[in-house]
Parts: sequence; C-alpha cells; structure tokens
Amino acid sequence: MKSLSPPCVLAVLVSGNGSNLQSIINSIESGVLNARIACVISNNPGAYALTRAKSHGVPCIVLENSGYKGRKEYDAALVEILRGYGVELVVLAGYMKILSDVMITAFPNAIMNIHPALLPAFPGLHAQQQALAYGVKFTGCTVHLVDCGTDTGPIIQQAIVPVMQDDTEESLSARIQVEEHRIFPEAIRLFVERKLVFSGRCVLIKG
Repeated sequence: MKSLSPPCVLAVLVSGNGSNLQSIINSIESGVLNARIACVISNNPGAYALTRAKSHGVPCIVLENSGYKGRKEYDAALVEILRGYGVELVVLAGYMKILSDVMITAFPNAIMNIHPALLPAFPGLHAQQQALAYGVKFTGCTVHLVDCGTDTGPIIQQAIVPVMQDDTEESLSARIQVEEHRIFPEAIRLFVERKLVFSGRCVLIKG
C-alpha cells in the first residue's frame, strides 16, 4: 500500500561505484521507501554511480573540486544546489569528501552516511583492511549521522559481520556490502517515517 504522505526528498552524494545508491533506488521503486531522489551529485565525473542514476531517470550533477578555494567554498555551492531541489535528507553513498561545518549547519541531523566497520572502531579509509590487520573476529557496518569529524557522528544502525580466517579485504568487503545494502535503506526509512529521536550522541528509534 502506498503511503498517503508526500515522499521525502533525498539527495545522494557519490564518488564511486554506487552500489548503495542502487539499493536505495531499489527500495524506492519497490515501494518500501517513501522517498524521491531529487538529484545525485558527484565530485567525480567518472563515477559509475552517475550511470546508475541516469538509468533510473534521476537528475545528475557533477560538481568537481577545481574552481573552489577550499572545502567551505565548495560546500557553500553544494548547499545552494541542495536547497534549490528542496532536499530534506542528504545521503552519502561512497562520497569521498569530508564535509565542512557549512554543510553540517545547513542540514542539522539530516546528513546520513554508511561506513564499512562497527564504529567507533576503524574509522576512515580501508576499514576492512584495518579490521583484518587488527585481528578482530567480528566487524560490520554502521549508518550514522554526519558531523565535522571523520566517521564520528551519532550511530543510527549497525550490522555485524563475522571475519573468517581466510578472508581477504575483497571477500570481507563483499560480505559487509550485503549488510550495507540492507541497513542503509532501512535507516533512511526510519528518518522518512520520523521514527528517529536525537538526544546528544544517542539516536533512539520510536516503537
């Protein structure tokens, strides 16, 4: 049954392959997620995520780093675009740029990211490689709100993935990605349905 509420307006920021973008698109098209992707924005003109978006009729914008003096000037241009589309939630799906306070202030508690580790463990790049090097028996993925740090925002949802003795970075990444595709649309759905309650670092789920 379709929701009687208007769809939540999303923007998805991407830099690479876009498999998480695809999982979000699939959830919207199947009716699981009452949302509309107003635009997909990439700092990388060669990102395959743009091809995915275009194949589903989603408007795409390439906003390259060149021409901007720094992160704040770039993010100011980004905010202007997002406001022009009436965006309610900004989703980072493999977006390889750290946001400045310009973006964080413009969209408080409305920027969501997914990270391939159980934060606060293994933030930053190559999280799967970090997990293997540390010898952990379990890792996973985390959906979190974005703040001005690197993967330091309040946690919304997590999924656990066991680490096998013969795992490589590639095999572990593939198993984590399965869970990413499951919990990312789910976390977005909770936001859309206004089921998230923000209290400091804690994100509570109604019901």
